[in-house]
Amino acid sequence: MRKEEQIRVIKGLMSHLDNGTNVDAGGQVRNPVTSYIDREIAADEWREFFQDYPQVLGMTGDLPEAGSFFTSSDLGKPILCTRDKDGQFHAFLNVCSHRGTVVESDARGRKTVFSCPFHAWSYSPRGDLINVPREEHFGPVDKNCHGLVALPSEEKYGLLFVHPNPEGTLDVDNLLGDLADEFDSWGFDVFGFQDTTRYDHAMNWKLAIDTFGETYHFEVLHKNTLAADLYGNVQMYDTYKRNHRMNLCLRNIDTLRDRPEEEWEIMKAAVPVYYIFPNIQLIPGAGGPTLVRVYPDFDNPHNSHSQISFYLHPGIKELALNPEQRARYLEIEERMQGFAEVIRDEDYVAAAASHQGAVSGAFEYFTFGRNEPALHHYHNTYREALGMPPLERISN
Repeated sequence: MRKEEQIRVIKGLMSHLDNGTNVDAGGQVRNPVTSYIDREIAADEWREFFQDYPQVLGMTGDLPEAGSFFTSSDLGKPILCTRDKDGQFHAFLNVCSHRGTVVESDARGRKTVFSCPFHAWSYSPRGDLINVPREEHFGPVDKNCHGLVALPSEEKYGLLFVHPNPEGTLDVDNLLGDLADEFDSWGFDVFGFQDTTRYDHAMNWKLAIDTFGETYHFEVLHKNTLAADLYGNVQMYDTYKRNHRMNLCLRNIDTLRDRPEEEWEIMKAAVPVYYIFPNIQLIPGAGGPTLVRVYPDFDNPHNSHSQISFYLHPGIKELALNPEQRARYLEIEERMQGFAEVIRDEDYVAAAASHQGAVSGAFEYFTFGRNEPALHHYHNTYREALGMPPLERISN
């Protein structure tokens, strides 16, 4: 984040604290319960957002060197992501051109050849078919026409973007809007993959996203966890096309009040939380970023899962090799895992209970307050993308 923007955000948070105010969405709106439980809406979302819309499948650190790869099935189809010998990022349908078998079954690793387990047709990290065993018996194969099916892909700002439709188009800067410049300033590409955790949850995928959309709940739901470090119901909020950035207010912000502005740093005053449409939360941290990806269970509105991945700066990882600094490294690891557990044990438990309420028939609408602008914005972006009217305003 550029210095002038850091200062603007910190001043805004201090002003809210001093005046007992918060970001104001201008009124209350209501969101129909059917948005979360209707199967036709779920089918439209699966098709429009997860089958024919660019996705962030990871970060640069997921492919740390030539020959690195990882696989994904979160989009309902097998996908193989690779880095070739020249350092170029590629994405393919992880499907053999011979009989359709999934080629690579490992979650991640390093290989220079990907060999199908059925008949050993083999492919390079560029997706080229490089070997057909006993081709003299099988018959001639035009290897130029039988490589892995490539998916539109681009590595930019430390993020790995993939379009799940081979015929789709990908324009990262257009997707991000003004966030592109800000992401560039973070240097996300230097952070290495540390670990990933999958959580399955019996709720609509948008309810998982909703838990990241406001801080109104911090002093209640997180009273024994996050509230120790963060002020509840205080934030700064900015939108960037379909995306947004929330800055959560650290209690440590008060230590900056007597320091000159040139010494202010956003990470000492706030926790930036970036939302990338339709399903991504990217959260910079002291040791490195956390990437949260939320996926529906295909077109089933009642189940979903999250992939929470952690990344560390190489310098932090090196602390583990130094006995004197190892405690600091373990503390960073523990804080990262603790954050994931708060999401699992507090946010997602509450969200799953909301889903139970939604299917109970007890009410027709969820209400979003004027202090919950992110909920207004990204639910309206969902609706606009599906050709639905905006959320109904019920007060000013």
